[in-house]
Amino acid sequence: MSLLRHAGISFDVPPGWEVAATGGGFRLLPSGAREPTVVHLGTFPLPAEDASFGADAVELMESDDVLIVLFEYGPEAASTQPFASHGIPHPLKPQDFDRSALQRAIPGQSGLQRFFSHKGRAFCVYVVLGSHIDRVDLVAKVNPVLMTLELT
Repeated sequence: MSLLRHAGISFDVPPGWEVAATGGGFRLLPSGAREPTVVHLGTFPLPAEDASFGADAVELMESDDVLIVLFEYGPEAASTQPFASHGIPHPLKPQDFDRSALQRAIPGQSGLQRFFSHKGRAFCVYVVLGSHIDRVDLVAKVNPVLMTLELT
């Protein structure tokens, strides 16, 4: 097991999983927007570059794969309604996953999005399962990883 530490976010990364982390500090981009902190964890090889919510990664997933995305919004969002839930959302339940909850619909896959705040920081955890039918087994891969998430 390896440890990811990035911008006050840490995860234990299981053997065979890949991780990619970008952003941190919400630096100002040339467009005037702020760069968010984004962490992708997957049970498959992640693309070298990807959209924030893994639009390219989900194309590479097999039915036994999972993708976890942790996206941090700016501090001003932490006190708004979507982030009213405090604390890291876990454990996830298989029945919480839905085929219509995907950022990018791929036949057979299902997803889940949970917004929350922690210590004045606003986050979304987005999880994609390679197979909706096998969600019980796939959620069993996700929960142990989410249980290691620490936010400082």
